[in-house]
Amino acid sequence: MELDIPSLIQGYAQGYFLMADEEGNLGWYYSSQRTIIPLDSQFRYPKSLRRTLNQQRFSIAVNRDFSAVVAGCADRETTWISKELQEVYWQLYQAGWAYSFETWHNDQLAGGILGIVIGGAFIGESMFYRIPDGSKVAMVKLVERLRSQGFILFDAQMMNPHLERFGAYTIDEQKYRILLQQALQQKCFI
Repeated sequence: MELDIPSLIQGYAQGYFLMADEEGNLGWYYSSQRTIIPLDSQFRYPKSLRRTLNQQRFSIAVNRDFSAVVAGCADRETTWISKELQEVYWQLYQAGWAYSFETWHNDQLAGGILGIVIGGAFIGESMFYRIPDGSKVAMVKLVERLRSQGFILFDAQMMNPHLERFGAYTIDEQKYRILLQQALQQKCFI
């Protein structure tokens, strides 16, 4: 598999995403049903999270500790983030394409979201937390940031119950491709 930066960005810009299989072999995947985090009024979060947000227990940072966020996302019993994929993320980060959106409690990393930014698309790869609500606050604050910077697309790739709580929904391949192409025409910064 070709893993140079232009090939990687081209793959993501065509709607593919990388995953390692159970043996750790890295490959491109594509889903005909894509999960989108809304960047409009459809975005919501659990009411119980409002109190945490109002307490402002967490500070927000971008790329303060990218490697720790990647490691946190990969630290699971079964993970699709192999050592090779962690290296790919590091290369994308060094080239200015990959980002970690982080929550911190004092000097401790509380949680984070790992993603690839191409134009006005944020392609969410994974998220994790070490302190309860760390990743949830990261999600709310990331959506606020993406909105303020004019992003068009927050692609979460595949649905899970956690994302549903934030108003995530699935769209078919045709709608996804249109939205992705619109997003790629933008020039946004996280």
